[in-house]
Amino acid sequence: MPLLGSDDPLPCCPRRILVSGTSGSGKTTLSARIAALLDIEHVEIDALFHGPDWTPREQFLADVRAFSSRPLWVTEWQYDSVRDLLADEADLLVWLDLSRFTVMRQVVARTVRRRFRREVLWNGNVEAPLRTFFFNRDHIIRWAWNTHRNSGLQVVELRRRRPDLAIVRLQTRSEVERWIAGPLRCAERP
Repeated sequence: MPLLGSDDPLPCCPRRILVSGTSGSGKTTLSARIAALLDIEHVEIDALFHGPDWTPREQFLADVRAFSSRPLWVTEWQYDSVRDLLADEADLLVWLDLSRFTVMRQVVARTVRRRFRREVLWNGNVEAPLRTFFFNRDHIIRWAWNTHRNSGLQVVELRRRRPDLAIVRLQTRSEVERWIAGPLRCAERP
């Protein structure tokens, strides 16, 4: 299957959809939009992974197995422990391949907003103080910078492993909007 762009029609109406991209690229936002448009369940994978105090939940793998066996869903493609499982069940992967500049602008703005508003995320977690950026190697902003290239490598490997999987590559926000308004809207369920 060739790599699809923002204007290419989808080969079928997607039922199980993954959204890929580095941290801060907009995976969760796009997943929610797709789910609303297609009237399917959005499973926010961060909510399944993170327990209180940012500890991984013991039930994570079981929860992912449970939802991924259902007929309709959209979620974010992350966490190495479930990446293959999700890819094996998916019929569409949407790859947010945004520039590092765009991703960094988004992740910094989101992190600062969440911290100042003390937004409660998954299972009572809130963003760490901004000063932790300087000494925490896994701080979300540093993570986004250091792993930006990884999502592309993961998609390349997935294409080798699942040549039948439809993959849409979106490289700008305008391409995302065109894809939603065009090919995705055309794939809506009757």
